[in-house]
Amino acid sequence: MRVSIRSTPVRSASATSLSRVAAAVQPQLDEVSARIAQQASAFDPAINGYVTYALDSNGKRLRPLVTLLAGGASGGVTNAHVDLAVIVELIHLATLVHDDIMDEAERRRGQPTLNARWGNALSVLLGDSLFAHAVDLSTRFDDAEISRAIARATRDVCTGEIIQTQRRFDLHLGIEEYLRIIELKTATLFAVAAELGAKLNDASASHVAALKNFGRHLGTAYQIYDDCVDLAGRESVTGKTLGTDLCQLILEGDSASVSVLLQTSGMSAMEQSIAAGIERLRTAQAQLEALAPSDSLEALHLLADGIAAMLRSLHAPNA
Repeated sequence: MRVSIRSTPVRSASATSLSRVAAAVQPQLDEVSARIAQQASAFDPAINGYVTYALDSNGKRLRPLVTLLAGGASGGVTNAHVDLAVIVELIHLATLVHDDIMDEAERRRGQPTLNARWGNALSVLLGDSLFAHAVDLSTRFDDAEISRAIARATRDVCTGEIIQTQRRFDLHLGIEEYLRIIELKTATLFAVAAELGAKLNDASASHVAALKNFGRHLGTAYQIYDDCVDLAGRESVTGKTLGTDLCQLILEGDSASVSVLLQTSGMSAMEQSIAAGIERLRTAQAQLEALAPSDSLEALHLLADGIAAMLRSLHAPNA
């Protein structure tokens, strides 16, 4: 029987749920990681070293997980799902390269960022090349709609990043605008991963829509968590440079306004964000009710439970 988000203990879910999710598709996930590493060979030898560095990631592989589990929940995981998972993760890695440039971040996953090592000019071009390579790989599917969907998702991710850059230091950014930005820049990729994972199995339109909506709500909740970590986390734990947006706002904006904002609404905003993220996860799980029971379906529920636990852990001291 599935464990509800409403009753999942914070520590146990955080420690066990995510590992159980990965175990459900571990062989395929290992294959995804191996194929990602192999992609460097597709690039000119002159830039192979840079690409290898960009692809050498110890990330959570959440988007490939969603891809594979959506396939498992809609008929079974095939080699095509592994290919799709590689493409989705390449797009994500490209966004990280660009994010680090815009945030002037120096570390990611415990290692120097590309821009810290080789500068912005080289890094932005490398991010562009990863985007292009991912779209090129997507054209190898027999169904052209798969490639079109990936191209649209890539466009929407970039659109979200552009809007975020426009509004980056806006202290009056409303919740609806914030959600629109993160749905574009983050949830879009989770949504297309789940949607196409089902489409590759010729799942019914209702099941495709259900999994797409699951991915969208899950991705939104995960980005809320990631944004909260930027304020509440520790670099020694997260492995990335934290608080870059806040520091830039203080340096370039009205420091008095920032101080008042944090003193009067900081904790309240954090608590509201955590609650909003958990509510999104409940909505995500509700999308799965139309699907037949399976190990992959259970793993999708566990993934939502695990992210809910990560959100709740931000309440704890020294989170």
